[in-house]
Amino acid sequence: MKTTKELLGARIKELRKAKGLSQSQLSESIGIDPKHLSRIEVGNSYPSLDRLERMAKVLGVDIKDFFEFGHLGKKKEVVESLYKLLKEANEDNLRLIFKVIKSIVH
Repeated sequence: MKTTKELLGARIKELRKAKGLSQSQLSESIGIDPKHLSRIEVGNSYPSLDRLERMAKVLGVDIKDFFEFGHLGKKKEVVESLYKLLKEANEDNLRLIFKVIKSIVH
């Protein structure tokens, strides 16, 4: 079962490749080290919201597009991973996550 981090990373990689960019090109465009982008894409690290916004701009997508990874994992797996992640989040992060999910769903 893939974690949410892994699914998000795979989706970022998918969108980057669809745009025809290398990791070096995208990381330079958003101001991070290529190694950090690599860690994000393999699911070892989360990008900050600021970095997600910069990636979205460079890739020409909406932030919500990063979370359209149903095709990368089964819905049940995604829900289970999200639940585990939410249990670890603090109250401020939960409020932010709620706002993001609400804007994606509606």
